Amino acid sequence: MSAAAEVVGPSRARQTQVAATSFMALFAIVGLALYGLPFFYDFMVRDFGWTRAQVTSGNAISKLLVGPLFGFFAGWIVDRFGPRRLMISGILMAGVALIGLGSINSLAGFYFFYVFNALGYVCGGPLPNQVLLSRWFTDARGRAMGFAYLGIGLGGALVPFLSVWLTRAFGWHGALKALGVGIVVLALPFALFVKEAPETRAATTKAVANDLSLREVFRSPWFYLLALGSMCSIAAVGGTNQHLKLFLSLDRGFSQGDAAAVASLVLASSLVGRLLMGFLADRFTKKYVMLLIYLLVTSAIPILFLPITPGASMIYLFAIVFGIGLGGEYMVIPLMAAELFGVRVLGRALGVVLTADGVAEAVAPVLVGRLRDVTGGYWTGFSVLIGFAIAGALAISFLPGRRGRASSTAPAPVLDAV
Repeated sequence: MSAAAEVVGPSRARQTQVAATSFMALFAIVGLALYGLPFFYDFMVRDFGWTRAQVTSGNAISKLLVGPLFGFFAGWIVDRFGPRRLMISGILMAGVALIGLGSINSLAGFYFFYVFNALGYVCGGPLPNQVLLSRWFTDARGRAMGFAYLGIGLGGALVPFLSVWLTRAFGWHGALKALGVGIVVLALPFALFVKEAPETRAATTKAVANDLSLREVFRSPWFYLLALGSMCSIAAVGGTNQHLKLFLSLDRGFSQGDAAAVASLVLASSLVGRLLMGFLADRFTKKYVMLLIYLLVTSAIPILFLPITPGASMIYLFAIVFGIGLGGEYMVIPLMAAELFGVRVLGRALGVVLTADGVAEAVAPVLVGRLRDVTGGYWTGFSVLIGFAIAGALAISFLPGRRGRASSTAPAPVLDAV
């Protein structure tokens, strides 16, 4: 390949299509499904008599089962065959999961369809989209990732109000079914027609000598520090988010509308967080952007210890600070991984990291739910989550600011459309 071919980037139209595809997939699978399901937990507690630990254990059991079994395999599929086919299967499984959860009346059915939800997340959620975006963007990768991840924030901001409206119209079972159909209708057409990678980028990526091999990635201490740091922070974020509506609705007496307003503000603030952190990640050392995000999460959770009532200003301060941190949390992990290790085996590396993150995100809400059931309050559980966030920041603080290998052999960068 000539030097000219190496520096010619993909067209703006193709990059826009890729960004839009990731936006819609994340909007549906993460925004609507992942952030929408906790809205229905209190209905299950009331209607079925389940405990808080039980309603959060579906997420835990499914991710503990699916993540270790399929996480690395999904990464291998992405590296070997590309992300498109995996995304298509993930979108379909996520839709089936919500339709099924809208039909259940037993814990067995609840767990069964939550496995489909976890499979949809692994196959169609962050993993394939992060690799897809990393293949198509280099210099503007942070901004592209930030835009695509706006889908999560927008979907999460809309889903509480959408769920309230659908529940009033069709009941909570019908609302879940409608969301499941919406996931497929919105996201599948985009995934069917997206291209795996630009031809110039595919050839260039194979020639990037500065990218680490899989063996080198797994032998690097930075890989394990990144995995540990992200696990701890994801545990703090996931544990807080999964219990937020339970805490507000059942413990603090918020109405469905008031609780939905807080949850929506969290996800609306995450829109700002995604754009801001993507912008910062393109201009400053990504390690310090990660530490800023972890600081926001750590400082937000203690606000929940204060006497909070509907309309109190402090709950909205929590929603804004936590939302900005949430917005950057999931997005910055693949940016840091690509910075440290390159994109050659990014799918498999992220498959392991995201599997570890999924375990943390699964276990933390159950732990907090169990502590709430035992102690009668959230003080102990939220304190544990703060400890997780601090531990994650400490792990990330030991990472290098830049990739440690010499870059003199790397080819000329591909120029991205901004």
